This record gives sequence, structure tokens and C-alpha cells, in this order.
Amino acid sequence: MNKSQLVDVMAKDAGISKSAAKKALESFLNNVEGALKKGDKVALIGFGSFSVITRPSRKGRNPRTGEVITIPAKKVVKFKAGSELSKSVN
Repeated sequence: MNKSQLVDVMAKDAGISKSAAKKALESFLNNVEGALKKGDKVALIGFGSFSVITRPSRKGRNPRTGEVITIPAKKVVKFKAGSELSKSVN
């Protein structure tokens, strides 16, 4: 499912216009992004939680030359599925 399909389903389920559903989805995404940028965790009980973790720097190898390189540390977004979501998939 892509973003436009999600907007269509949200509009139908909530009985609202597609533009209102799109605004709601964009607001949700922007607020989750803003919270993660501040270092906060976003937890949706039953669905899952989003958080930011820092991956440490590590050694890698250039596959073309075989040269050892250092891959720098970086922050990545982590999603952990909630119990209800996990049960519904299985």
C-alpha cells in the first residue's frame, strides 16, 4: 500500500474527504518526524513504537578494491511492532 492508497482508505473509513485525510496523514508523519528529530520516542499502544538509535562506526570492505574502510556512526530510525500488530499478522 502506498501513501495515496492509504489516504483513500482513511478517507473512506472515516467518512471524510480525501484532502482532509491527506492533511491528517501528513500531520501525523510530520509530528512523528519532529519528535524523532528531538530525540523523543513515539509509542502507539498496540501498534508499535518509533525511536532513534545510534549505530556505532564500524569497519567495512570496498567490494571492488578489497580496501578496508571505516563506515561512520549514524542515527537511524527503529520501529518495534506492538503485541496487537504482531498477533494480527500471525
